Amino acid sequence: MNRVSERKVVLVVRETRLADLKRRFATAMQAKFYVSRLGGDFGDYEREDVDYRAAIAGVQQELSAVARVQLVERKLLPNFIFGPDDIVVALGQDGLVANTLKYLSGHPLVGVNPDPARWDGKLLPFSVGDLGKVMLEVIANRRPTRPVDMAEAVLNTGTRLCAVNDLFVGVAGHSSARYRITAEGKSENHSSSGIIVSTGLGSTGWYRSLITGAAAIAGTAAPATDFAWDSGELRYTVREPFPSRTTGTALVAGRISEAAPLVLESQMGERGVIFSDGIEQDFLEFSSGTRATISLAKKKGVLVV
Repeated sequence: MNRVSERKVVLVVRETRLADLKRRFATAMQAKFYVSRLGGDFGDYEREDVDYRAAIAGVQQELSAVARVQLVERKLLPNFIFGPDDIVVALGQDGLVANTLKYLSGHPLVGVNPDPARWDGKLLPFSVGDLGKVMLEVIANRRPTRPVDMAEAVLNTGTRLCAVNDLFVGVAGHSSARYRITAEGKSENHSSSGIIVSTGLGSTGWYRSLITGAAAIAGTAAPATDFAWDSGELRYTVREPFPSRTTGTALVAGRISEAAPLVLESQMGERGVIFSDGIEQDFLEFSSGTRATISLAKKKGVLVV
């Protein structure tokens, strides 16, 4: 086959809801019984699966005409090694783009919407039919890109975790998280249901919902939460801070920069965690004696637009 380039394109895909159900219940018939018994529309699961598989086939055909293609499932990303010249294509919802981006190191990432009638796709500007033209422009370095700031938590144990949307710091479960927070030159002990640290890209998600809810409880208008993807800052907010004789509520929201990181010291005997982008399986242990420094990651994401 006469390809335009010998650069490799890594196509990242995910499991559909149907595939997940079949893994849980062993067969499609058992999965159908489970969904139907609860009043769900199993036909919608089947249609989504058929459409997604068709999108994968279409993307592979488009990409094969211009470059070498390697298909990788999302669950393999933590251990997958990307080549320095790889171009990455994520076929799925916005969450797949975010989850892929944090494992890259300057690789251009193309977000493709497999089903525009189903998914809005803020991070999925392209359809399957766009790929032929878009990939030629990416290979020739003629396609514009947009930089994306990422957050990073670095522990005093030497381990670290990046996030494209947000980091959660707290306890695994529904009990209170206990920690000492240091921000903007001030410190205090906290008891709360955890802290959310948001990037600009993630500022319209979990972070916005928390700020909006707090404003509604206080009876005030919710402030604008959006900030630029490459603003050079992060923002944090504390969920349900509890005031007591030993815990304060002065440091409940603020900004984080490279010069002014957020420092947290765990006071939790067990089950303390830090996870990224809503994926609880992707976590760092954050129990007593562990100190986390949270700031901007040195690497940036690169989204093709």
